[in-house]
Amino acid sequence: MAALTRLSGSNFSSSMASLVRRSLASSAMASDHNLNFPSDHSSFARNPNLVRKDPKDRNVQWVFLGCPGVGKGTYASRLCNLLGVPHIATGDLVREELASAGPFAQQLSEIVNQGKLVSDEIIINLLSKRLEAGDAKGESGFILDGFPRTINQAEILEEVIDIDLVVNLKIREDVLMEKCLGRRICGQCGKNFNVASINVKSENGHPAISMAPLLPPAHCMSKLVTRSDDVEEVVKERLKIYNEKSQPVEDFYRSRGKLLEFDLPGGIPESWPKLLQVLNLDYEDKQCAAA
Repeated sequence: MAALTRLSGSNFSSSMASLVRRSLASSAMASDHNLNFPSDHSSFARNPNLVRKDPKDRNVQWVFLGCPGVGKGTYASRLCNLLGVPHIATGDLVREELASAGPFAQQLSEIVNQGKLVSDEIIINLLSKRLEAGDAKGESGFILDGFPRTINQAEILEEVIDIDLVVNLKIREDVLMEKCLGRRICGQCGKNFNVASINVKSENGHPAISMAPLLPPAHCMSKLVTRSDDVEEVVKERLKIYNEKSQPVEDFYRSRGKLLEFDLPGGIPESWPKLLQVLNLDYEDKQCAAA
């Protein structure tokens, strides 16, 4: 891992900078603490193996929000490598459940193919099991990607886990549509790529955006497949549902002083260094940061 320093970005509010510094300061391994779980319907509440961790005894616990296809997984996974915490994407948990032919597989298949949101009960069940497995392996901290998506999920999560910071990635919707329709997955290795070459002119007060395609190596090129939900009709429905559900979640974390909104200025080479800057992070190896 490249060496890491902390910065005080001039365009970063003092309160948010303080929040990030407090979050980053807690990086020791987690110790056990008792927690009185609320008596509600959630899998979190029924799971006695999940415990609230003191910030002094754990790494960061962050959430990445943003429309489907905005790049949450790309930037969250890079930060996880940098900070030494696991990247937990609920989309991956759903796909793993589908591939395993588990108890929710058939129901999930119908929901995903229609572009609808998976129910809170199913998502929380899958996430609860993943966090429990991480605790058993000694994981300390995490970055959640794709959860919470509803105000109900946010409230349930807060009852059990202290979220330090919520990063809300934003981008123009026309660009987002092109990105979603350009997504591809290697059918062999499972890695994500994007074949879209985006060059959108400035208009209506929106800045111009250019994004180069994220192409696979030669041995993956012939094995690329399109996800079943990455077709225009389904993408539009997903964005509509997300926009309806996301505002209360954003307001929930904004009211708690934990929401950091970040407008992506372009592709990874442009956006990654700027994201590091607003998070008070920097690689000493600048070339690695922009790779």
